[in-house]
Amino acid sequence: MDTEILARIQFAFTVAFHYIYPPLSIGLGLLMVIFESIYVRTKKKEYHVLAKFWTKIFALTFGIGVVTGIVMEFEFGTNWAVYSRYVGDVFGSALAAEGIFAFALESGFLGVLLFGWNRVKPWVHLVATVGVFLGSMFSAIWIVVANSWQQTPAGYHIVGEGLNARAEITDFWAMVFNPSSVDRLLHVWLGAFLAGAFLVLSVHAYYLIKGRYVDISKKAFKIALVVATVFSLSQLASGHSSAEGVAVYQPAKLAAMEGHFAANAPADMYILGWVDKEQQRVSGIKIPGGLSFLMHYNFNSPVTGLTAFPKDERPPQVNAVFQFYHIMVAIGMTLILLTCLAVFFWFKKSLFEKKWLLWIFVFAAILPQIANQVGWFTAEMGRQPWVVYGLLRTSEAFSQAVTSNQILFSLILFFAVYSLLFLLFVYLLNKKIKHGPYDESEDDDRPLTKGITEVLTGNA
Repeated sequence: MDTEILARIQFAFTVAFHYIYPPLSIGLGLLMVIFESIYVRTKKKEYHVLAKFWTKIFALTFGIGVVTGIVMEFEFGTNWAVYSRYVGDVFGSALAAEGIFAFALESGFLGVLLFGWNRVKPWVHLVATVGVFLGSMFSAIWIVVANSWQQTPAGYHIVGEGLNARAEITDFWAMVFNPSSVDRLLHVWLGAFLAGAFLVLSVHAYYLIKGRYVDISKKAFKIALVVATVFSLSQLASGHSSAEGVAVYQPAKLAAMEGHFAANAPADMYILGWVDKEQQRVSGIKIPGGLSFLMHYNFNSPVTGLTAFPKDERPPQVNAVFQFYHIMVAIGMTLILLTCLAVFFWFKKSLFEKKWLLWIFVFAAILPQIANQVGWFTAEMGRQPWVVYGLLRTSEAFSQAVTSNQILFSLILFFAVYSLLFLLFVYLLNKKIKHGPYDESEDDDRPLTKGITEVLTGNA
């Protein structure tokens, strides 16, 4: 297989696997802050129990997220040497800022969060929880800023020529606030909040169905439902704003997202469909002029299509970009429908009587994760053939000294190791969920330090 394709597959696999965990950490961090804030204000023990329980699960996701993220940094040097040299100044600044503003904050408070129960005052522990949550949020900022610069470069100039060319920052804040960074950061944050909220909804819906921890689960479910409803609706607005930015700065990507080929014509919006790249047409269910209306509020306004760009500057996998984008949108609308339906039954005082709805929530935890993954696939595959949009092609960015056999061997090895890590994660997560926040016969007053040790060693 082609070396470039294998390098892309390997990086996509490691990034996609890693990205299972950071959104959960950010989303659970928000719920932990809410639970613990209510406890500090009301002194009601059930919120203390919820905060401790979800902190244990947070520790599991955080730990595996850190481990799986390290590999990507090595891949930059081994498989993408030209790219690393080209963007080194930009990425170096962003990652240095992450270390100062994110890792330092997280590491400073993580020990208190995990081991400070019953050792520090409740408000001190709450401050530590907020610190770790903000640290995860700041970490997302700098990663998204670095990636957004690849989508919409700003605040730089190019020094050197040929293989020695590299981007050098001329305006740090222009680099940080590049045209797509704010929209994309909000979209990532909202997706993370939904991932965490729906995991909490899933677990407590399961408890309610089984008749376990009913009182505490009703409280947790209602809080998580409010979070999920607010952010699922917010995600709709965020997605629209992001699409408007793509229309301005990456029109070829937008054309691929809706399978729009005509160079300068009104564009339809597809509910579902299939792109025939060779025939340059899409078969499916559509709203005529729908994309034109969303972009320009006029059904007859022209939208730039793929044929307006040279063939070597169009995303090569148009149908894949189209399908991933539409899966993301479909899941987003499903989450809005599901949360609003649950809120409706809540106001009708019959929410917890609807077991069929609770069962849907049990399995719905996977939906935000899928949406997060396919959203990134849309963004990254839609950017092709550029690794830095309009500046550096992917075909020019990978390491020339690495062979396809070397990449294939490491890919197989990573797949085996990551599969074991995922199975371990599922096993430990399932075991903690089955154990529950505390024993049904008595309150669980064991120190959290013991619980965390059991989670990480598999002896829970």
